Parts: sequence; structure tokens; C-alpha cells
Amino acid sequence: MEIDTAFSDAESDNEVRVIVIQGAGGKSFAAGADIQQLHDREALEALIPGMQGLYSKIESCSKVTIAAVTGYALGGGCELALACDIRIATKKAKFGLPELNLGIIPGAGGTQRLSRIVGKGRALDMILTGKMIDGEQAERIGLITYLTDEEGLEETVKKVAADVMKKGPVAIQLVKLAIHKGYDVDSGTAMWIEKLSQAVVFSTEDKKEGTLAFLEKRNANFINR
Repeated sequence: MEIDTAFSDAESDNEVRVIVIQGAGGKSFAAGADIQQLHDREALEALIPGMQGLYSKIESCSKVTIAAVTGYALGGGCELALACDIRIATKKAKFGLPELNLGIIPGAGGTQRLSRIVGKGRALDMILTGKMIDGEQAERIGLITYLTDEEGLEETVKKVAADVMKKGPVAIQLVKLAIHKGYDVDSGTAMWIEKLSQAVVFSTEDKKEGTLAFLEKRNANFINR
């Protein structure tokens, strides 16, 4: 799968700090599943990692991921956006999980990520009705992080990416870990995940550089260790 290979290459490149996922041509963000393949698929095939495994890989990536959405993000395309850390969309973007129309359910993490991002009630409504929502509605319910006009999408992505790249890369990895791993455990355990992550950060050269740069009123020069 091309996206898996491209993602692995970006993940292993130390020069890459932010990974932006964007559709080509502007008509859609990412195409959903091949319906003929779904029709032919047997029950046990649903148990292989497939797209769910790939999107979990994207979610747990050590780099910051940004979904830049214009056009349609339906089914697997919507689930791909949900797996990213930050979602930026145009007003003309269309989000939806219409799988129930085919007699199946979202199977690439959509039932879980959507409910965690927008709440269980809104997730049930979107999935049960199969409705499509535009960028403005998506921003209103918290599905996307930034809303922009089509002309401003690239500029918004660049600005957000630039803001992220000013931050300590080790701290970025650990704050993602703390949020994702801490979300589904009890608060006491989550606090310990946060505390242990902080302890790791305190041992890094980047922590010394970041605090010194603040005291010296200059930009930090992080070295990812």
C-alpha cells in the first residue's frame, strides 16, 4: 500500500518533523474502500489489521500528523483524517461515515475515534444516519481543528506546521504518548504516564536548551535528544 510505504519513509526520516496528508486534485481527501472488494470479502478477512492497523500506525506516529481536507472525506477517508493529530478543512469539505448504507460498520477505527473526538451522541448520530457534514459543521462539533477557505488552506497548514516545528521533538513524542495512552485508563494511571513522560523529558538536552533559550530570550535550537 503506497500510503503505508510513504508514511514509513517519513517516519524514519530524522529531517521530517510534521507529516501532512492531503488529497490530490481537490475533489476528495481520500477515497474510501473499493465496494467490489467489500462485497467479495469473507468474515475472517475483517480480522486482519488492514486499514485499522495502518491508521493506528498513523495515530501513534512519533511525528505530528496533519490532515488537510478539501472535498470528500467519507468512510475510510474520514477515518484517515480522524487518525491524524490535527485536522484542517475547508468550508466545502464533506465528512461522513456512511458504511451502514452498505450493511457494514466503520472498520478502520471510525467508531472509536469519532466518539472520542466529538462525543458518543454525535458519533452515533453521524454513523446511524449516515449524514454528511460540511467544514463549518465539522468545526462546530469539534471534528476539525481549523476551518479555512480553499484559498487559505495551504497557508493555514504551513502556519500550523511552523508552530509545531518550533517545539521540542522529544516532548512532542511524549505528549502524544501521554494523551493517547492516558485517555482510556483511570486518571491515576494517566497521571503516572504523564509524570514518567515528564521525567524522561527532564533528562534530555532539549529540555536544557529550551529552558536556557527562554531565559536568554532567544529561539531554541532543539536537537531531538
